[in-house]
Amino acid sequence: MNLEEIHNPSFLKNYSNKQLEELAVDIRQFLIEKLSVSGGHIGPNLGVVELTLVLHQLFDSPKDKFLWDVGHQAYVHKILTGRASQFDTLRQYKGLCGFPKRNESVHDVWETGHSSTSLSGAMGMATARDLKGTDESVVAIIGDGALTGGMALEALNHIGHEQKNLIVVLNDNEMSIAPNVGALHSILGRLRTAGKYQKAKDEMEHLLRKIPAFGGKLADTAERLKDSLKYMVVSGIFFEEMGFTYLGPVDGHDLDDLKQNLNYAKKTSGPVLVHVITKKGKGYKPAEEDATGAWHGTGPYKIESGEMVKKAGPPSYPSVFANTLRTIAREDERLVAVTPAMPGGSKLDLFAKEFPDRMIDVGIAEQHAATMSAGLATQGMKPVYAVYSTFLQRGYDQVVHDICRQNLNVLIAIDRAGLVGADGETHQGVFDISFLRALPNMVILNPRNENELQHMLYTAIKYDGGPIAVRYPRGNGTGVKMDQSLKQLPIGKWEVLQDGTDATILTFGTMVPVAEKAIERLNQSGHSIRLINANSVKPLDEEMLKKVAEEGTPILTIEESVLQGGFGSAVMEFYNEKGLQAEIKRLGIPDWFIEHGSVGELYEEIGLTPENVADTLVKMLPRKQKRA
Repeated sequence: MNLEEIHNPSFLKNYSNKQLEELAVDIRQFLIEKLSVSGGHIGPNLGVVELTLVLHQLFDSPKDKFLWDVGHQAYVHKILTGRASQFDTLRQYKGLCGFPKRNESVHDVWETGHSSTSLSGAMGMATARDLKGTDESVVAIIGDGALTGGMALEALNHIGHEQKNLIVVLNDNEMSIAPNVGALHSILGRLRTAGKYQKAKDEMEHLLRKIPAFGGKLADTAERLKDSLKYMVVSGIFFEEMGFTYLGPVDGHDLDDLKQNLNYAKKTSGPVLVHVITKKGKGYKPAEEDATGAWHGTGPYKIESGEMVKKAGPPSYPSVFANTLRTIAREDERLVAVTPAMPGGSKLDLFAKEFPDRMIDVGIAEQHAATMSAGLATQGMKPVYAVYSTFLQRGYDQVVHDICRQNLNVLIAIDRAGLVGADGETHQGVFDISFLRALPNMVILNPRNENELQHMLYTAIKYDGGPIAVRYPRGNGTGVKMDQSLKQLPIGKWEVLQDGTDATILTFGTMVPVAEKAIERLNQSGHSIRLINANSVKPLDEEMLKKVAEEGTPILTIEESVLQGGFGSAVMEFYNEKGLQAEIKRLGIPDWFIEHGSVGELYEEIGLTPENVADTLVKMLPRKQKRA
């Protein structure tokens, strides 16, 4: 079938199982081919082909609401709702988003990028439905990894209490981005091996009905047998105790099994959880055989071999982080690494091989990770909380209340700080400076290259003055020479990289090379620009700022973070508080959510380019300078 001819999923209503099976083959081949070029979340999507086909056959989207948790598994949904022709643009600038997107299609009713939100959103939609008196179905599709998130458990508790008509499809592939951890994962493991719970329960109830109900004692015995059945069939039937009707386990690649159970769910009053077992990467051998999560989301790859297409280059910032941590941990027994389900992405799997007892993966639980790190710090340990910038947002209250308020020695290693590109607006790490800078006791450092990163990490671990954050970008370093010995850097003291007399650029991190290229352009026009590596975002180098203000020349701040409450704002606040006069212009992330595209394209869109930096400075320079 030509998938690009699909406009909406209504054609599935009359499809036979054989036709659905043939379509599943076509969809898998389409995804394997398209994602080999663009990259993307191939493993999760190959695993939900049959499930998505049956959902769209039995329900009526967009009247019925599908909420795809995280959105990693929504590609098949996008194909069936008329977007196959756009897959050549997947995750590219102005192209098809890699996650559900409300302005892309009426079939995308819930936008996601962070996990564990679908159940709360579904509860809101079900409540609105009942208040309006309509009859649509609300279906949340959530993975077993996302189900361990705190929000999901809070929502389960509320849904079970309210008893709204709502279907939760638990897509259980035994893995999120990394192998899942926790007690709930163990419960699901028992459920997977327990056989057909609903069928066994129905058969037992049928048998009990045949017992002649004479005499109260026998009747009471029969009722007790029925009530305790779930404990005989499945040890610790968690979901039924939470107020859900539990259906499963269901073979997520068996069309009849899926249809039978989802039809049953549609007819059942109250909340239902359909436990579907799927194979992540199904239909593509390299992805099926993966056991580390590497095929969860990939860049381009060779279809025949599954070999990833990688460009040679300097070490990545996460690998420098992990290797530096290992070096320090050999000497400092206080050091403990904590990650919320990102051991691979943060490269802490390297650390875990050498120090398995000192690497703690808490699962998708950013809030718990933050507060656990605080607890470790109270006992003299040096916890390193490794977290992506976009996910640190989820643990903000714990950073405020448990880490900063108690002034505890926790190092927050903020990975993916700045623009991340193809994952788009839900993953851009551009807010952390603004929300951390406001916190008392917090120190924020940002290296300009991988060599400075290793020294900053060493400095941060040696620092015992309270919480400290080191933020670094996604991707490879700049290729500078790495020092063999680690050293402590002075906190709050900036470095003059280039001297100049006409104007000053204050910047840090990924914007240092941009500023250097801008200065090259300006040098050719006879301008003299000072470049300062403001690697300590908090505290500021007050002595340096006073000196620059006294010179009376213009100041340009550049940051790959939001302007509101960011580094440039901090500089302006300082001058205002000290009563110092300075002409300041700020460049950074504007006041909107930055969508997906290559980082270079996004720089162009928002003006973080050498050309725009140079043009901005020229406009700031005195008129006589512009005539030079």
